[in-house]
Amino acid sequence: MEKLTLALTSRNYFNLPAWIARNAGLFAEEGLAVEILHLEAIDAVNEAVSEGRAEFAYGVTEHVILDAEAGGRQVILGGNVNRLPFSLISVPEVRRFEDLRGRTIGVSSLRAGSSSLVMRLLAARGLHHPRDYEMVACGPILARWEKLRSGEIQAGLQGAPLNYIAIDQGFNTLCEPRDEVPWFQFTSLNADRRWLDANAALALRFLRAFLRAHERFHADRAEANAIAVQESGVAPNYADRAWAEYAAAGIFPRDGEASGEGVQALIETSALIRELPARGRTRAEDYIDRSWLAEARRGLERAASG
Repeated sequence: MEKLTLALTSRNYFNLPAWIARNAGLFAEEGLAVEILHLEAIDAVNEAVSEGRAEFAYGVTEHVILDAEAGGRQVILGGNVNRLPFSLISVPEVRRFEDLRGRTIGVSSLRAGSSSLVMRLLAARGLHHPRDYEMVACGPILARWEKLRSGEIQAGLQGAPLNYIAIDQGFNTLCEPRDEVPWFQFTSLNADRRWLDANAALALRFLRAFLRAHERFHADRAEANAIAVQESGVAPNYADRAWAEYAAAGIFPRDGEASGEGVQALIETSALIRELPARGRTRAEDYIDRSWLAEARRGLERAASG
């Protein structure tokens, strides 16, 4: 078995394809022992790739774009969360966007990720940062949920199934971002070009398991739910509700591909919100290298045919 490391954020539902690949033995069938490195600081996921502590990451896509603009070598290989699975959830006393004036909103990172999206959603309602509200980085959705419950923040994006749990406990939904931004590449499978070029055969073995895991999520609802319960601790009924939403909306892409529309929406959102004088690329496909998944897919087809 050859060892690889996949860095990802916390123990939230976004990670389910990776858990499927490990728990269903798909990595092992490729002769891989993949360590899944759960990191609570969302910025640390892509940093693990940059620093060589992980070969792959399910990381925030905007971090790849910022890395490229700073001269880095990270590249988007495939999709993870291709469409927004979030609700903008607020504490019970905040019932309208106007109630957020002077309040604190929790985001995963001030540098990237949910912050750009939150600023876009609120700017469309006439609320502008930092004049009208405060934004604090509090990590991934599990951390935001704890801070919502404690009252440290008054609103934040909560992904399925935590949004269902929040609503059932009396929290409010201010909006469903996917209704306004149909495609948005929130997280993706990322790697460093230099490592890929030096380890092509090993990378393709990982990517074959990645492709099979995305297909298996869609094909085996019961297995996906059982692994989600085991790895995240969510109750079975909430795991099943999350599966139904993710499958119906194509949040996890069945073909494993990154969404060109989703990356483009991300680029345009961050450009609207942030001054990025170093931005040298404006097209989604400038950040995506689809050749690796294409070769991995051909390998699976050859194996299936003979």
